[in-house]
Amino acid sequence: MTKEQLKLRSMIVTALFAAVIGVMAQITIPLPYVPITGQTLAIGLAATILGARYGTMSVLLYLIIGATGVPVFAEFSGGLGKLVGPTGGYLIGFIPAAFIIGWYMEKTSFSFKNAMIANTIGMLVTLAFGTAWLKIAADLTWMAAIAGGATPFIVVGLIKAALASWVGIIVRGRLQSANLLLPAKEEINETA
Repeated sequence: MTKEQLKLRSMIVTALFAAVIGVMAQITIPLPYVPITGQTLAIGLAATILGARYGTMSVLLYLIIGATGVPVFAEFSGGLGKLVGPTGGYLIGFIPAAFIIGWYMEKTSFSFKNAMIANTIGMLVTLAFGTAWLKIAADLTWMAAIAGGATPFIVVGLIKAALASWVGIIVRGRLQSANLLLPAKEEINETA
């Protein structure tokens, strides 16, 4: 299989992960300010499986689709207003989170331990962006923003990080053996 064919397959898988993020976003547990969703699990999976470049591209594609009004954000919502609303910081935080998760995995190794470290860092990045923006957009105090925008998500975030790490490493190996992803060394060389 040529390198171009592998790139095309990686791009197709990237688009599929944008769709997976949109589907997982619909799994919600409502809370006062920000719902618990399956989005963050899907972001962790995308970055763990696809790496920095394609994982981040899948998140960007998902955000572009949602910003245009397609109801792929949590609770079947969409539109540019969601990116500037109280939960917009979490959505924007997905971009650096996906990149950091993938980058960390590429610089270390695609193992469960490294995936868990990377996904935990990614969760903290998302919470930092989301909480900071929630404070501004909802005009909350820092204590209220942290209590409503970070604290309820830490334990659930760690569970999702572990699940994304475990499933992500398994799926990544299977996609590579099926020639649907570039090997890690080629991904690193392409992004450098």
